[in-house]
Order: sequence, then structure tokens, then C-alpha cells
Amino acid sequence: MRNAFRVALAGLPLTLSSCASMYFPPAPNAPLLTQKGEFSGGAQVNFQGNFTAQAAYAATNHLGIIGTASFLHTDKKKKVLDHDFGELGVGYFTRLGDKRVIEAYAGYGFGTSHRTERTREGLVTDRRDARLEKYFVQVNYSSKDSKTVHLLQRDWPISYGTALRVSYMNMYDFQLNNQPGPSETNILLEPITWTRVGLFGPVQFQFISGSNFGLRHRKYMKAANSVFNFGLIFSVGGQEGRR
Repeated sequence: MRNAFRVALAGLPLTLSSCASMYFPPAPNAPLLTQKGEFSGGAQVNFQGNFTAQAAYAATNHLGIIGTASFLHTDKKKKVLDHDFGELGVGYFTRLGDKRVIEAYAGYGFGTSHRTERTREGLVTDRRDARLEKYFVQVNYSSKDSKTVHLLQRDWPISYGTALRVSYMNMYDFQLNNQPGPSETNILLEPITWTRVGLFGPVQFQFISGSNFGLRHRKYMKAANSVFNFGLIFSVGGQEGRR
């Protein structure tokens, strides 16, 4: 079942990117908490240069708090992007059997986005500025399936999981070439799968793949990069055997 789901996700378009997009979403935060006092943190990046830092804390044996901050700042010959976005959420987590964890979170996000298009000669042709806010719900699930790969004279534990986030996005205070522009909203579906490889102690390498797609056709308020991230995560204070 897990393999079929991952194949289905791989077949989805990686992004609905557009030169006009104002939103660059971070990957869903999937800490997979197991007990009170556990802390999870990590950092990851994608090929567009969108850097994301995430943290989570188990306030009780079933109540978790998550936070995400993402930053994208590029200055290319024909395009300048400045995008800063943060998310906070709270939710429920529990174990299913000896190795699986399921989590459900709801939260709020906010940020700013600035985009400048210009010619090769440096002449500005388009300038867009906007504020963003987001309301989201998501479910994270770790698979019971796991395996170990023997490579470079050592064993590397590998685990898998999935997450689905549904987000209501609102773009407001929009300025188009320093003139008031139209506000836009959208509903985004963001299914992902992740693979984690144990490196040493509580540190794991994480690879995330997935999609973003909107339920409404919008000119500016749409996802602009794929959910394709890689980085490092760590967890301390949790129960063993959950991943």
C-alpha cells in the first residue's frame, strides 16, 4: 500500500509554478512525536534555495506544538525574490502499535513576498509586493515498514512516512508596480512522502518529495516550487522504535 501511494505521488506534477507566483511553501512539519518532553528540530533546503528551519515539542503525552520558518532570497540577472514565511501549529499525536505514529495539527502562517522582474540590462519590468497569511490542517503518518541497508561497512536504518496538508491562503496588501492590486485567495493541497536515513545518534538525513496544487485558478496566489527538500533532523527525549 505504501509503495502504491508513493508511486501515485510521484506521478503528480511537482509544481504548478508560474512566473507570477507570490508563494513559496515550506514542506509540512512532520516531527512524529511520541511522548511528553520530546523535542524535534531540523533544517532543510530545496534546489530553488528555499531554506526551512523546523522545530516541535511535546507539551504532554498527546499534545504537540510545531513551528516552521522559511526564507528565500535570490538576486539573479532577470529576477529578484525576497520571501519570508513562518508557521505555528498545535495538535494531537499518538502511537499506533510499536513503530507507527500518527499526528494531526492545525495552525496559522504569515509572511511577506516581494518579486522583481527585469531585463538582462537591469531594467525593471515588473514589481510585486504582498502580505500572506495561511490557515492549515495536516496529518502525518509514519509507516510500520522500515529496513536497513548495509553500505560502507555499516548499517543504515531507513524509515518512511507520509503527510497531507490542506492550506487556505490569503494574499493581501498587494502592490503591482507600486499601485494597489487585486487580493487573491486559494486552497492548496500538499501531499508528500519522506524517507529518513539514520546517520548517528538522534541525527537523520531526510528527503521529501511531493506536490503542491491549488483548487482555484489564480494568477498570483499559487504554489511556486515543488515540495522537494533534503536536510537533517534530530529528535531527543522520544520513545524508541517509533520510526
